[in-house]
Amino acid sequence: GAKAMGMGFAFTAQADDPSAIYFNPAGLTQLKGQNIMVGLTYVRENGGEFIGTTPVDNNVPLTSGGFTNQKSETQKSLNFFIPNAYYTKTNASTGFAYGVGIFAPFGLGQEYNDRNTSIFRNQITKIDLMTVVVNPTIAFKVNEVLSMGAGIDYMYGKAKLAKTPVNFAIGDNSATPPTNNLYLLDLDADGDAWGYNAGLLLTPSKNMKVGFSYRSSFTLKLKDGDVNLSDISTVGRTGLSGASLSLAAFGGATTYPAKGSTVISMPATAALGVSCNFTDRLTVEADVDWTFWSSFSELRIQLPTVLIGAGPSAALGTSVTPKGWKDVAALRLGAQYKVTDPLALRVGFAYDPSPVPADTMGPELPDADRLYYMVGAGYKYKNWTFDGSYLYMAKKDRTVNNQTATSPTGTAGTGFNGTWKGDAHLVAFDVAYKF
Repeated sequence: GAKAMGMGFAFTAQADDPSAIYFNPAGLTQLKGQNIMVGLTYVRENGGEFIGTTPVDNNVPLTSGGFTNQKSETQKSLNFFIPNAYYTKTNASTGFAYGVGIFAPFGLGQEYNDRNTSIFRNQITKIDLMTVVVNPTIAFKVNEVLSMGAGIDYMYGKAKLAKTPVNFAIGDNSATPPTNNLYLLDLDADGDAWGYNAGLLLTPSKNMKVGFSYRSSFTLKLKDGDVNLSDISTVGRTGLSGASLSLAAFGGATTYPAKGSTVISMPATAALGVSCNFTDRLTVEADVDWTFWSSFSELRIQLPTVLIGAGPSAALGTSVTPKGWKDVAALRLGAQYKVTDPLALRVGFAYDPSPVPADTMGPELPDADRLYYMVGAGYKYKNWTFDGSYLYMAKKDRTVNNQTATSPTGTAGTGFNGTWKGDAHLVAFDVAYKF
């Protein structure tokens, strides 16, 4: 929600608007009557900037170490619009509350400018992951100190991936355009997964609240995705696994449709927050958010056997990219000051360390530690509430040296040696109405 974003997403203990379904379902017991909230977040992801070397950038190694020159590439800047919606109903006399939320907890988008010439093209030229969760939730106020909540999560996910395998044995990488591209590969798949979430809210005093929430992991199975190979080289063939394919494997065609699948492990998350009212107008909260990224151990893409006549030929192969991400804990801090009864101003800050190890970092997500700076405001008018916020995300510059060599068969290596930098801007706006 926009209110939470304006406070650095430090909202696990407050959880006092319908977005509590996401941040801490136990917070629904604090609301009154029926509430509807809808919102939209605009994300401007400025293209990441890279300077260094990759296995396909045509740099020649020097005998003294290093390369003849470094190359630079900037990703496309992308724009996203992410909606959310919540409905809640709370019965003050029974202490029972329920609701449903629709939101997008995970997403990823990266794209390079030219899939035929990008210095990362053999590893990735585009990746787009979109998820939507529908989260029915219940909550109960046990007593004046303790509230509990839980929900069921249904996730729908859609993924797109593009890459251009390269083999140095069949062409000239320095040509314009390069003639060692094997084919253009596009994968488009969708799938779903189930999970759950739960939360606790303690109110030891009227000026202090403590919140805890947990959301389970999701195993998103993307099956029977559409795979299309186009601009297939007439010189040679190499599968994703590096196995050689003969020209006859594709019947002489320059395009080939197939099916593919992958499984993406979305991490479990947990949060602990403490909120204090220092005055009637000033509220401050601090949270620790854990994301258990160790569930993302590899990215595996399975492609089928290529058929020739009545029988199978060589397989395109399975692409297995080790990831080995690590669990991380983010620190969040937020404050709200009520200038008047209807008007509130907010400020927030967060530090979010990267889960991506240097040795497995790839161009599909050149991640780094992130610093978030947020401001926001809210205004109440009769039964209406309007919340808006702005977030600036700054990635720390990150230098990684994990480039691997080209194989003896000419298949281009992976990784890169160089430095990444990037940033993003987010603007969120919510409208809520209480019946």
